[in-house]
Amino acid sequence: MDQSHAQDIAGRIIDNIQKVIIGKAQAVELAVIALLSQGHILIEDVPGVGKTMLAKSLARSTDCVFRRIQLTPDMLPSDITGVSIFNQQSREFEFRPGPILGQIVLADEINRATPKTQSALLEAMEERQVTVDGTTHKIAAPFMLMATENPIEHEGIFPLPEAQLDRFMIRIQLGYPSFADEMSIIDSQRLQHPIDGLGAVASADEVSEAQSAIREVFVHDQVKRYIVSLVHATRAHDDAALGASPRAGLALFRSCQALALLRGRDYVLPDDVKELAVPVMGHRVIVTPSARMKRVETHRIIEDVIEQVAVPGGRATGWVDTTRD
Repeated sequence: MDQSHAQDIAGRIIDNIQKVIIGKAQAVELAVIALLSQGHILIEDVPGVGKTMLAKSLARSTDCVFRRIQLTPDMLPSDITGVSIFNQQSREFEFRPGPILGQIVLADEINRATPKTQSALLEAMEERQVTVDGTTHKIAAPFMLMATENPIEHEGIFPLPEAQLDRFMIRIQLGYPSFADEMSIIDSQRLQHPIDGLGAVASADEVSEAQSAIREVFVHDQVKRYIVSLVHATRAHDDAALGASPRAGLALFRSCQALALLRGRDYVLPDDVKELAVPVMGHRVIVTPSARMKRVETHRIIEDVIEQVAVPGGRATGWVDTTRD
């Protein structure tokens, strides 16, 4: 698939989702970027702003198998991955797949599950497979986990460990809609919910082909150095107890390729890196206790790093093309 076709597919998916998710163009675009980059999404926001609808809309738009997991403290890892049950007639064990073996999987309120249950998601997120009773089961492509959590409630929850946070490519915050958008939401649902009539605008195979196409987007060595410099700068920041990992740099690299494709370019600009730095690295940086007492948030650390690290120079339009082989 060429890049223009991949861009067309991405544009159709975004337009289709926006029939349901009103007034959240940036969040919808980030979700599609994560899908094209083969990443996972952490949606952190208050109840009722459309987190579940975003996942459902994305699945319906791409004709992918949608699975929903409602995480609770009493849930077991086997409730997610599946379980082998002995069939008395065939005298063999049969595997009953869990909901994680979908394509677009929504893990609702992920921080309500115990750490043992949360860890059942790690293999699926990183290796796109699950191992049950010594047998490995591959997850059909494309696969993306969309996890939600409520940042307001602090009772009965288990905060996600750093190892799991690092596996989410992008963190999205939807926020409340504007007055005009909220009026549009009420009008759009007067007779029925828009999700009921939402159809597919791309197939799962087309999404997989688009995922391969973005890897051909050119990234200049200076832009690569800029990405790595930003990642390293987070580790040296005075307010950061833990900086971004090498996985964060790879996620920023791949998501910038997807963003460039959405913008109709076959090369990445430093502005793409700046635009995605906070959504990609913000949840991976851990603030020091002293900075937390001063109410320093991770997005401020990333913004400081962007201001401090020198942006690659060169001609505005020609500097990328002149160094190609």
